[in-house]
Amino acid sequence: MRHLIVFLESPLMAFGGETIDNYGVIRWFPSASMLTGLLANALGWRRIERERHQRLQDRLVFAARIDRKPAADARLTDFQTAQLSKKDQGWTTRGVPEGRDGGEKTYDAPHLRYRDYFADMRVSVVLRLEPEDETPTLDDLAAALQEPARPLFIGRKPCLPSAPLFRDFSQGDTALAALLATPLAADVSHMDTIRALWPDGEGKAEVTPSRSYMLTDQRNWISGLHGGGRLVCEGAIEYGRFSTAKDE
Repeated sequence: MRHLIVFLESPLMAFGGETIDNYGVIRWFPSASMLTGLLANALGWRRIERERHQRLQDRLVFAARIDRKPAADARLTDFQTAQLSKKDQGWTTRGVPEGRDGGEKTYDAPHLRYRDYFADMRVSVVLRLEPEDETPTLDDLAAALQEPARPLFIGRKPCLPSAPLFRDFSQGDTALAALLATPLAADVSHMDTIRALWPDGEGKAEVTPSRSYMLTDQRNWISGLHGGGRLVCEGAIEYGRFSTAKDE
């Protein structure tokens, strides 16, 4: 089966997890909802097209690996404050200004929140769509990633890609097999093992996972709420199991 290779690299990267109060935690791997939003944004879909987003997420099957981890696995925490008045406006990715309704001020005290990021990280994703002949197809996604309808970001708006997101296509009977067939970059050769995530049932015959668990990384696009889960496997795969490294 053919899989699309998506290359995620950015000075700052944030794969959001469950938000706790005003603290925005992050995970090591991209979520199904994040990839859905990224691809939909590249296609030029509007957020109010909820059924299209939901269908895309439902069709998505993917695996991911960490090609470069942040130094010492460190996380950067951004402390943010905001106190906007009715007159304040900001530009959106839709190309139109957006303001706030309400009185002279939307609240008396500044809103405080914390957001984590990984710095100088690189993650490779292989994905396919089931069924494969339904629109959008993998070719549609590849074209959209090369010429996106709107600016793209990886997780949060400050996380702008530092390299093209579309790399190529990979073949594999499962998502994990396609990930193993995706060549590593030459600068990954110093790593003995590569940390990877793949769907449960999509590669246990090829690699014994370190753990299997329920991951709540989906979104109900109709209601707008997060909380849907799926079974995934995670493990540290030996470097030699991947396709021969090559220069980018």
